[in-house]
Order: sequence, then C-alpha cells, then structure tokens
Amino acid sequence: MRMLPNLTWGRTWACLAAVLVAAPLAAQPPDPELAQLIRSTYTKYEYRIPMRDGVHLFTTVYVPNEISDKTYPLLIHRTPYSAGPYGADAYRESIGPAPEFVREGFIFVYQDVRGRWMSEGEYVNMRPMAPRPLPAGAVDEASDTWDTIEWLVGHVPRNNGKAGLWGISYPGFYSSAGAVDSHPALKAVSPQAPIADWFWDDMHRHGAFILPLAFNFFSRFGQPRPEPTDKPVDRFEHGTADGYQFFLDLGPMSHVNERYFKGNVGFWNEIVAHPNYDEFWQSRNLLPHLKGVKAAVLTVGGWFDTEDLYGPLQTYRHFEDQNPGITNTLVMGPWPHGGWARTTGRSLGEADFGFETSKYFLEEVELPFFIHYLKGGDKPALPEALVFETGADRWRSFDHWPPKAARQESFYMQAEQGLASSVPATATGSATAANGDEASDAYISDPSKPVPYTMEITTHWAKEYMTEDQRFAAWRPDVLIYQTPPLEDDLTLAGPIDADLWVSTTGTDSDFIVKVIDVYPTDEPSWKEDDGRFHGPPEEKDLRGTQRLVRAAPFRGRFRNSYEVPEPFVPGQPTRLHYRINDVFHTFQRGHRLMVQIQSTWFP
Repeated sequence: MRMLPNLTWGRTWACLAAVLVAAPLAAQPPDPELAQLIRSTYTKYEYRIPMRDGVHLFTTVYVPNEISDKTYPLLIHRTPYSAGPYGADAYRESIGPAPEFVREGFIFVYQDVRGRWMSEGEYVNMRPMAPRPLPAGAVDEASDTWDTIEWLVGHVPRNNGKAGLWGISYPGFYSSAGAVDSHPALKAVSPQAPIADWFWDDMHRHGAFILPLAFNFFSRFGQPRPEPTDKPVDRFEHGTADGYQFFLDLGPMSHVNERYFKGNVGFWNEIVAHPNYDEFWQSRNLLPHLKGVKAAVLTVGGWFDTEDLYGPLQTYRHFEDQNPGITNTLVMGPWPHGGWARTTGRSLGEADFGFETSKYFLEEVELPFFIHYLKGGDKPALPEALVFETGADRWRSFDHWPPKAARQESFYMQAEQGLASSVPATATGSATAANGDEASDAYISDPSKPVPYTMEITTHWAKEYMTEDQRFAAWRPDVLIYQTPPLEDDLTLAGPIDADLWVSTTGTDSDFIVKVIDVYPTDEPSWKEDDGRFHGPPEEKDLRGTQRLVRAAPFRGRFRNSYEVPEPFVPGQPTRLHYRINDVFHTFQRGHRLMVQIQSTWFP
C-alpha cells in the first residue's frame, strides 16, 4: 500500500486453504423552470451530418436565440443513448452538464453515434480504433468526432469556432476517443466515468464476470436495430425484486439465451464466446490510442463508482503519459457512477461526507474549466489531481497522483485474525506457508450458497454497496477476517492496493475476493445518550462497530499468470496470487481498525 507520511498503504500476504463445492444513468428529475428556460431562450435545429464514408449521423443543436452578434462555443455530447427527443419542436428538459451551463450560454450539441437511434451505419460496441495514420476509407469514433466538429464549425450559426466534448459513462468513452488526434477547434474535453477497456470496466474484475450488470444492460441496449429508429426498447422485467435469487436460479450462462435472449443479443454472444482477455477485448482497449491530444483534459470519476472506476484512473494516466505538456487534470470525488451530475454528493448510503461535494465540483471546477478554454474566461486554479479524502471528508490537491509523498508499506495477516505491519513468524513467503498447517486458515466455499455482494434487495446493480456495512459478511463462516488493533494515529491509504496471497483449493479454479474495510470503534457512541434512547438529529446514525467497505476486488484464480491464457489450479497445491486493486484515498481515523476480509464468492 502507498501511504502519506505517518499514514499507510501496503501489500498483503495471506495463507489460505479453500475447500470448494462443485446501465445508462438515471435521468434527473424534470425541472419545469429549466425546461421553460431552454424553450424560451434556445432554438433547436436537427441535422444529419455526413461522415467521410457517406454515413449520416443524426445531431440536435440548441443555439441561444438572443438578437445580437454574440458568438458561443460548441459543447458536444456524443451518445449511444439518444440525442432525442426527435422533431424540431420537441425540446430536451435539460441540456448540458448542469443548469448553470444553460444560463451561462453555450451551443449544446447532441449526436446519436454511428448505428444508434436515428443515425445511419452499423453500431459496434466500444468500436476499435483504426491504425494511425488513418487508412483510406477507415472510420472510427475519433474520425467521426473530427468530421462532426468540422461540419458544425462551418454550418451552425453564431459559433465562435471553439468546441468542447463531455460525457458520462459510455458518452465518456466517446469523449476520450474524440480527443485522439484532436481537431484544431477542439479546446476542452471532459471524459467523466469513461469506459476505457471493457474487459476491466463494467464487464469483468480481474476476469470475474459481472453478471447482473452485463445482463441488465444488454437485455435492453443489446437488442438488434436493423435501421434508424426513434423507438426505445422495453425494459427487461425480472418478475421478482430479489436479484440474488433470480441470478442463483438462472444457473449456467447458457440459460440466458435459452430462457431470455434467444440468441438475439449479439454482444452477449460475444461476451460468452470470449471469457479470456483475447484480441476481441484487447482491440476494444482505448487506452493505448489516447495520443495526439491537443485539447485541455478534465477527467472525472467517483471513488464509489461500481461500474467505471478503472476507466477514469487509467484514462487520466494514459492521457498524461502519452501526451506530454497538455493540461490534464484528474478529479475523483466521493460519488457513485455519475453522482456529481445526479446527486448533491453529500452522502452515499450511510456514509455522510459533510457537505455537497457536487456543488463544489460544478462551481469551482467543471463550469470554470469550460468557460476558460471555450469562452476565454479566467483560468481556474486547478491542480494536477483534485481528490476527495474519504474518512477525513475533505478535498485535497496534489501535483501528482498518487501523491509523491506516499510511501509503500505492507500489512500481513497474523494468527488469531490479526493484521499488522510485522511479518508473522510462520509466513515464509513461499509455498510452505500454505500447506494446511497452523500457518493457514481454511473455509468451505459453497457456490450454491454464495456470499452476496450487497444486502440491498434489487435485481439491478446496487449503487451503494461500495460504502455498505460488511458485518453481514463477517458473520459468515466462509469469510475470513483480519484486523489491526485500534489505530493510535490516523492512517491514510493513497493509491492502488496490491493483494498478495498464497492459496490452495480442492478444485481446479476459484475466485478470491479481498476487501479493505474501515472498522468504527465500538466503545465510543457516535451520538449522545443518557437514558439509553437515541436523542441525536434524525440524520445521525449509530455507527459503532460499522465495517465500512473502502475498496474490494475479486480475482478469478485461473488468470493468475495470464488473462489471455488461463491455467487450472493443481488441487491442494499452494499457489501464489498477486493482483492490483483500484486506487483509494481514505483516512482511517485513530481509534478505528483496518480490516481485510477474504472470501471466494461475491454473488452475483
């Protein structure tokens, strides 16, 4: 683990023996006043913009309709989720990243990407980038963005010749791709929760398939679309609110097509056909292609994003490494997927961050960024990395991420469920430490009764599990726990975490899930009590003993040596697993404990 001075990050060793028994973002609530403001102050245009190969992309444009010679920049949102509503008199109820952008004044552009909704062409999920220089006749999302900007600058009335790109989640991918070999008019790009590599974002975690996320998304998004249409696809109905039971009853992956998709969802068939990180997935990795970027970049992500946490962290790093000298800022806040645009950012589940973090981001970062680079406003004082420190609940600025002042430290699992920075006497760092003797811990993992990833009753992808109290898991016999004594000083983890385990199993494959947890004290109440009853403010809760999840990741054991070529375990043979868990920035306050939980199911 990496740690700030006097605080810590480190590598974890475990000796284990295991016995095995064989979507798009939610829309914001309508704001009638905003909708009326848009209709009264903007004029909507619809265009079919030609691409270099003759395909036309459907595009809606909202231009301020004041009578003056004033010009405005283009703020472009390329999306697979519809540029509608369609029809010259049908207006969106909100445009731009936030209402403040509407009042500030931009030309807002929404475009159906190639092959989606009202745009022509064939749709390809995470369309692979063409080689550079671009061969004759080749197209990709970068060339479509270039052609779109070129046309808009030449045809949209009252534009100032400057363009910006922004988008959240899948539109975040299109923002990143559009920055490649930037058009000269493109001055500012903000990929937000961008998908970067779909083997790692959304679909898998170290080779472990994220079943409910992929199933729910492609049950709707993946339906065939033989021609342009403005008709949405019906949402899949599970017939139950209990996702744990639904996916347990689903059984093997083959049942998805047999019972529900009937072979009609093409990308689902590709997922099933490509369980390893082969050429199919590698070709969809955008990160190596993030080059030739000339625009300023603002990459945004959330520490509690259950879908695309890998994406913003890696997108920022690759923009930085592959485009020396550009303005490149990372913002990581205490948000779920898209939470900076969909929530106040004050809380998530039972975690309360003390203030409205989304408001700070909008007013001090996002809006000033676009005003400066597109309208010539004052340059915002943005650091290289603006990151929210959970646990301490404050914004921190750094000139590098992870912080250069961080140092690496290791924590080791001890006997009697202990966790400490000292190497245990029985841990040799070799296979002899996992041979079933007193140096190992064992559990029975039963796939027919797996550990749930959340206590929320939902068939969809839970958004609050990333801060959820993990006591429900600690109580189970198939979950190992290790924890430090109460900390004498604050401990801050900053950056990625390496999990280093020695494991053995009676089977030939197994998942291993490592969870890093902040354990709250049990002897100090979080609210005052006199007669045994709760008298605090209604928003306060008794957090004593809470085991708050800080970061977790599963690892599919057969990928321990290669994600491309899986290897079975030799039953009973101690084997090393070493893998990296996504970054954190969290302070464990003095009196709290650092806990690690290890298990082999995290369903579904």
